[in-house]
Amino acid sequence: MLSFGKRISILRKELGLSQTDLANQLNTSVSVVSRYELDKMTPAVDTAKKLAILLKTSVGYLLGESEDSELFKNPEMLKRFKDISEFNDEDKKYILYTLDALIKSVKLKSIA
Repeated sequence: MLSFGKRISILRKELGLSQTDLANQLNTSVSVVSRYELDKMTPAVDTAKKLAILLKTSVGYLLGESEDSELFKNPEMLKRFKDISEFNDEDKKYILYTLDALIKSVKLKSIA
């Protein structure tokens, strides 16, 4: 599993950014970016959020909660998740049950 710093480094390079570029966009120094990438320093939550935006990924990916750097980047999907999260527990249960059934149906369809 890739470390937080390694994920930052890989994504930064994929975007063609130097450490200086990233540092400038974060309003910090190159040495701070270097320490992040070497896992010698962990950014504050707000900085991690800004890093995720700049690196076109999610905080969850940077933290290793997901191996997919593209997951949760679609604003339409994020809006739906946000909407669902605001419902009461019973409504969430019904929505997720229905969603699970639809996902299963599509997966079975693609196998056939």
